[in-house]
Amino acid sequence: MKWILYDIGGVLELVDDHTWPQRLEESWSDRLGIPVDELRDRLDAADLPDTTVQAGVAGEYWRKFGIALDIDDAEVAAMREQMWDAYCGEANIQLLDHARSLTGRAGLAILSNSGDGAREEEERRFGFSSIFDPICYSHEQGAAKPDAGAYEAALDRMGASPEQVLFIDDNEGPKRGAERCGIRAVLHRDNVSTIAAIEDFLAE
Repeated sequence: MKWILYDIGGVLELVDDHTWPQRLEESWSDRLGIPVDELRDRLDAADLPDTTVQAGVAGEYWRKFGIALDIDDAEVAAMREQMWDAYCGEANIQLLDHARSLTGRAGLAILSNSGDGAREEEERRFGFSSIFDPICYSHEQGAAKPDAGAYEAALDRMGASPEQVLFIDDNEGPKRGAERCGIRAVLHRDNVSTIAAIEDFLAE
């Protein structure tokens, strides 16, 4: 069986992972009335856990976040929700609809660099589990793209060999990481070209 392995941010979600963190920092700076540099310095000094390769640390992260910025629980909750809104963006409806149409023709899976809590937030918003299985998050696997361990864990969970898989990502680094593992990869630029690449792969 062939597999289509999708990234999330910038592929299944319409969001620019290169710009939203900076825009969020600027919004938080305005919200709290402190310069962006001071915001960054406080958070850098807070010894926040790395949520991208660890699960179960979100509570500690946001507790320390609140202490570092001297804000109450309600303000932390509001800023946390603002972060997830920026992180998740909007659903790429066309690509998700195409993925649904592939049911029975290919296995459908996700491999995404993530933050602790992403599974719950993205499932609540987009219901990815109704389309994709497995869904492989870096914070749960303890390995992030482009490290080989991220792809190897996904292959193991899919029960697939590299040549059975087409990987789709919107960044060159993860694309090259997949190719180093023997996985064919496509750089996502737009839905039309990505869907064409998927259909070509499945027609081979």
